[in-house]
Amino acid sequence: MALQRSTRVGRLMRPVHRWVWSDFNRRVRKLLAFSEVETDGGRDILRAAEVTRDPLLRRLYLEHAIDELHHGVLFWERGSALLRARTRTAALDANEAWRPTGGHGLDDLCIQTESDESLLAFLHLSEKAAAGRFAIYRDVVQDDPSTRAVFEEILHDEVFHMNYTYTQLARISPRSYKRRLWRARATRLLKRYLRVAAAVAGVIGTTLLMLQYFVLLPPFAWLARRAARRESNGWTPIGLRRSAPTSQY
Repeated sequence: MALQRSTRVGRLMRPVHRWVWSDFNRRVRKLLAFSEVETDGGRDILRAAEVTRDPLLRRLYLEHAIDELHHGVLFWERGSALLRARTRTAALDANEAWRPTGGHGLDDLCIQTESDESLLAFLHLSEKAAAGRFAIYRDVVQDDPSTRAVFEEILHDEVFHMNYTYTQLARISPRSYKRRLWRARATRLLKRYLRVAAAVAGVIGTTLLMLQYFVLLPPFAWLARRAARRESNGWTPIGLRRSAPTSQY
């Protein structure tokens, strides 16, 4: 299906994805992290079903939320199964005492303040991106049929979510649905830029601190030691100072 084909960037990044998924520990971490992301997203969409006034959207949101929660269960069960298989054959490294970070859900979207139009536009782009990624992941885990089957099952749901959100957006906002999509796309790009900028700033800050520690501090330490060697040991007498008769000093 054309919707399931990888994008050009995804195809270029396929060797990187294959390398990431080839490692057992990274595979388990990603599966469990996906579980939390899907579960949090399901809760957010369930909240959207509660606040929308459109009966059709309420039913579709409920179905979407159920699918996302089911995806969370599938990812969790597969990651747990891999962990159990690993612990039967070899002990986990102490460095693997990790916990997957919390899910983004709907990327910190405030469901109560978002309109159905903006939410549908955001969901459409999110599901489209997820479908592209899961199609790549499905293809790079050929050595793991069970994990591949999980991605295959979830991919069908993601394509349905992508289609229904686009259809419903065009239904409730026939004149401005394209503008809504462009606005949502610009918002996603801005948030990605801010994440990358924050990461780059962290790297630059760490590099500057290391340079200060290893480049700037050693000369000052050397000068301090040199000055200390010139000082004589013990107390150093100082000359008498004349002070006012009324001064306590």
